[in-house]
Parts: sequence; C-alpha cells; structure tokens
Amino acid sequence: MHELRGFQRDLLFVISGLTDPNGQDIMAEMERSVDDEIQHGRLYSNLNELVELELVEKTAKNGRTNRYTLTTAGWQVLESRHEWESHYLEAGSP
Repeated sequence: MHELRGFQRDLLFVISGLTDPNGQDIMAEMERSVDDEIQHGRLYSNLNELVELELVEKTAKNGRTNRYTLTTAGWQVLESRHEWESHYLEAGSP
C-alpha cells in the first residue's frame, strides 16, 4: 500500500462514492464531510499526486473540466485500508 496522507485517502473514498465526479464535485463533497473550506491548491495538488501514483485516472470531460475515477490500484488501496481498519474495529468492539 502506498504511503498516503489522510487527505489523499479521504479523496479516494470520496471519489469512489461519486458518479463521474469533476474537481468541483470532489471539493464540494470533501467540504461537506469535514465541514470546512478546502483550498483549491490543496485539492488539485493532491489529486494530481494520486494521478501520478496511478491510483486515480484523470480524463477530459469537456474542454475545461476533468473527471476523476479510481483505477484498479486505487480500489485495491481502499480495500486494503478498509481491511486494516476493520481488523482494529472488530478487535475493539464491546
């Protein structure tokens, strides 16, 4: 599993739950989730890093907008993370 920052993992989870999202869709959902404003530069620099890591694919949606989708490797990272978290949640359940 790649050494991702928490924000990057959150982006993967958000992208996985949206249909054909563009950057603005992702930003809006992230802001709803954390109840705070996300800086434009922070969002897009992290999305670009996820693209470079081949966890997210960026394709042109129209002349000005890109859409973001998880790659197979991106899904595998999410599944691995979920498995790891579940292990600890189950162990700590009352």
